[in-house]
Amino acid sequence: WVQEEAPDVLCLQETKCAVSAVPAEIRALPGLPHQFWSSAKDRPGYSGVGLLAKTEPLNVTYGIGDPEHDVDGRVVTAEFPSLFVVSAYVPNAGRGLVRLEPRLRFDAAFLSFLRGLDERKPVLLCGDLNVAHCEIDLCHPRVNRANPGFTPQEREGFSRLLAAGFVDSFRHLYPEARGAFTFWTYLGGARARNVGWRLDYAVLSRRLLGALCDCKIRSTVPGSDHCPITALLAV
Repeated sequence: WVQEEAPDVLCLQETKCAVSAVPAEIRALPGLPHQFWSSAKDRPGYSGVGLLAKTEPLNVTYGIGDPEHDVDGRVVTAEFPSLFVVSAYVPNAGRGLVRLEPRLRFDAAFLSFLRGLDERKPVLLCGDLNVAHCEIDLCHPRVNRANPGFTPQEREGFSRLLAAGFVDSFRHLYPEARGAFTFWTYLGGARARNVGWRLDYAVLSRRLLGALCDCKIRSTVPGSDHCPITALLAV
């Protein structure tokens, strides 16, 4: 699928893979020779993100400058001439919301980080943001109001991101689209029945809207409980 899609930049989340253990077939992906990986420190099989690029970035950074969260390997940022591309895996609030408070601290620190980037040049944030922002973004909103990914606090965090000058590209283009999900639990045939959540986003600086051509959810692509999304920009 990656070769068919032929992206200029490929962002991966929840890789659960140490840098030294990236599979050879990923290292050898044609057209994506510049690869940058971040993994959780001293926690094998946890978290992790990657960013693969066709052309070499001007600069690459890891983390958001927050010691509490940077040990988990959740963010890689590549600077290109016209924009920053951020690959991010936002923490899950956990069963019973046991990790909600750390999640909210991450949201605040991450927003500050993104604002700092945006002051320098536009930003494209790609990732599993672990939140369904609106009721339209999950199949069963009523029964999930107290569940991770749809709590008022997490949804408000995403609203603050939008209020800071960023845009949910898919919802901007398709404001009324229903059943547009990117995650389905493996249980109960959820994917076949499209009982899902939209947790994965391409969020961009508002001043990039003129360059936005499309944002597609690739729901037929197998291989994970999430599906890829594709952001198309003319930059």
